[in-house]
Amino acid sequence: MDLFELPFAKIILLRDDVAEVMINDGVQMDVAMVDSYHEFLLSHLNAPFSLLINKINSYTYDFHAQEKLATMKEISAMAVVAYNRVSKIATESLAAFPRDVEWNIKIFSSRDEALAWLLAQQDQANSKTTG
Repeated sequence: MDLFELPFAKIILLRDDVAEVMINDGVQMDVAMVDSYHEFLLSHLNAPFSLLINKINSYTYDFHAQEKLATMKEISAMAVVAYNRVSKIATESLAAFPRDVEWNIKIFSSRDEALAWLLAQQDQANSKTTG
């Protein structure tokens, strides 16, 4: 496991195709941050890859960041760990936002359950690309 710290987030590489993302507390994500985040993922992970979004902190996205967030075809699945109702509702709202790339996303209250689902999704994606 490798830990990387961006100015607005911590990203842990759990495998070469799975990363855990924790946005820093109080951050308002903008398009420049989303671009930086996407560039990091593309340069550090093997596609297709999956993301464990750990919502341990409270943060927001501006409108343009919401539009652009996770619109990369390389993302095969996202598991979100939401620790409270507000975080869960915010994630559901973000997932429902209209965008060109449809998300394969599921929300969990337990990190272990989220990671188990995510690894199964990623292994399935890998078998499609190698099979």
